[in-house]
Amino acid sequence: MLKKIREILVYRKQFISLLVGVPSYEKYVEHMKVHHPNEPIKSQKEFFCEAQEARYNGKGGKVSRCC
Repeated sequence: MLKKIREILVYRKQFISLLVGVPSYEKYVEHMKVHHPNEPIKSQKEFFCEAQEARYNGKGGKVSRCC
């Protein structure tokens, strides 16, 4: 039962992230380890700030516009 609840929470997190347009940090880390093993991996905060900036033209992870 506990395993099923954890699965649901993982899928919920993925769904919400995709809904608001934030890519998965876990997928990024997996990709970097497989395809770019010698390159440094960004921290979760760095990854999130870069994703926000790319999507919303925000600076430092802050959204500078609403639409």
